Amino acid sequence: MKEMSAVLNILYVEDNNDIREMVVELLENPERRIVACADAEAAWQHLQREPVDVLITDVNLPGWTGTELARRWLESDARRWVILFSGYDFKSTLISLGPNVRALPKEDFDRLDRLLVEIDRARQTGPLGDR
Repeated sequence: MKEMSAVLNILYVEDNNDIREMVVELLENPERRIVACADAEAAWQHLQREPVDVLITDVNLPGWTGTELARRWLESDARRWVILFSGYDFKSTLISLGPNVRALPKEDFDRLDRLLVEIDRARQTGPLGDR
């Protein structure tokens, strides 16, 4: 059985520097390790090298979209956690991406924080139901 990290490893992808820095600052706590990337290609390289529990990505990115990045990452394990943190409505797309894909509006930081707490709990105790 794979040993689980004590911290929740988060990869956050956002091309806007100000938003990226603000979100990282808001989400930081001792139980989380957050790495931020400015584009999907850099994020993909990180995903190939480092363990990541949750991918949080904007959708509108230069090069690949956040949705394309999520699809590629989910190809090898559809149960991975992805949060599309954007202003788009994804209800129909979420089901096709995977069971642990969620979408949140960019300004809903409280809900994002709560979801990360739930994901961390679920990775330690078992699956999380639909939210």
